[in-house]
Amino acid sequence: MAAPEPAPRRGREREREREEESEDESDILEESPCGRWQKRREQVNQGNMPGVQSTFLAMDTEEGVEVVWNELRFSDRKAFSAHEEKIQTMFEQLVLVDHPNIVKLHKYWLDACEARARVVFITEYVSSGSLKQFLKKTKKNHKAMNARAWKRWCTQILSALSFLHACSPPIIHGNLTSDTIFIQHNGLIKIGSVWHRIFSNALPDDLRSPIRAEREELRNLHFFPPEYGEVADRTAVDIFSFGMCALEMAVLEIQANGDTRVTEEAIARARHSLSDPNMREFILSCLARDPAHRPSAHNLLFHRVLFEVHSLKLLAAHCFIQHQYLMPENVVEEKAKSMDMHAVLAEICRPGRPPVQWRYSEVSCMELDKFLEDVRNGIYPLMNFAAARPLGLPRVLAPPPEEAQKAKTPTPEPFDSETRKVIQMQCNLERSEDKARWHLTLLLVLEDRLHRQLTYDLLPTDSAQDLAAELVHYGFLHEDDRTKLAAFLESTFLKYRGAQ
Repeated sequence: MAAPEPAPRRGREREREREEESEDESDILEESPCGRWQKRREQVNQGNMPGVQSTFLAMDTEEGVEVVWNELRFSDRKAFSAHEEKIQTMFEQLVLVDHPNIVKLHKYWLDACEARARVVFITEYVSSGSLKQFLKKTKKNHKAMNARAWKRWCTQILSALSFLHACSPPIIHGNLTSDTIFIQHNGLIKIGSVWHRIFSNALPDDLRSPIRAEREELRNLHFFPPEYGEVADRTAVDIFSFGMCALEMAVLEIQANGDTRVTEEAIARARHSLSDPNMREFILSCLARDPAHRPSAHNLLFHRVLFEVHSLKLLAAHCFIQHQYLMPENVVEEKAKSMDMHAVLAEICRPGRPPVQWRYSEVSCMELDKFLEDVRNGIYPLMNFAAARPLGLPRVLAPPPEEAQKAKTPTPEPFDSETRKVIQMQCNLERSEDKARWHLTLLLVLEDRLHRQLTYDLLPTDSAQDLAAELVHYGFLHEDDRTKLAAFLESTFLKYRGAQ
């Protein structure tokens, strides 16, 4: 009888097998036409993405971060070819949907050959998983939901919905569940699957076969309002779905009947279990059966359960970030070095009593950097103001025929558009040796801390607006930064040329 194999040896073999599996998953299966995105073997689950047959982990070789490679396949290649321009126009404009609480669609391309027809699009990868997964883990550890975290999450979700609903025409998500909401390790909420409703509605009838019904999963049926699917359903469908998400976040889980759908009785029990009357009234207003009685996303931000007067610190942080491109990268650190740490930062006068004082020594610079980073990432949106329309709205998602003609571009595009915003700009002008022209040196610091230095010999006919537009065209600058850079260059030209 053979002696049993030693345990350590079997353990080493299992470890070797795991390493081999890991190496297989990191294999590169395919590259994008531009070579920037590399598809890996490992498949990822980024929530319920209706219509997408495959989602793979991929690498962005330019920024060095992981992304998601999504594939939408079509069996009828001829029908796909007939509608390529329409599909391309839709994705062109979906790329413009840019909000810190929405999963970003970075890039797309159409791939049609004899064997297949598909749309491949690259989206942001949220590594911490879906909100539903997080809530399950929290309940498993017997922890209750923190009221402050619940308010912060609701504010971020409503910030994204307010942005989408303020577009012209409004963008309706139509598939908002705890499976399509993702959470990052720092508490940042991001909504995914935004593209699906637009794409499935605008797609011609002969191409709709790959799009599955959103409601095929029974356990998510309770997220959809009674009027869902009707011709006239509007943004109120998202408010109902948000109300269900807010209820699930508050109670951690709404018990389903086995593995099937969540019953009305389970929802009623969850509502009645809420101890905070303001929270209960807030959620019930979202779940009104009549869509006309549901408040808008923007109005919900003013509800007493969420609304709070923004602190001066938060207002100052947003102002700082909007104008950070005018300041050195380490301005906070340098400013702290020159301060008298015993000086009074703020004081509250109280008649008949000593004033309350705060000194610079009581403010941690490291905590301030962390706070600025959180504000920049969208964890503390600035939404409680009278303006209902957020800045940076995308173009109309259903342009008139004459405008649609202008949107046509070849696939793949000749240049990759820049997706990162500029946080700092520096510019220098020097006369050439023959004094005949100016030599421009431009330093751009992007939000991922990438430094981009550009040089150019100015011609007498060059304008700041033309230079900024050219940098956007060639993929060196984000479209949203064009006006900002043009104004910065204009002031630099006046300064140097005026001095001469």
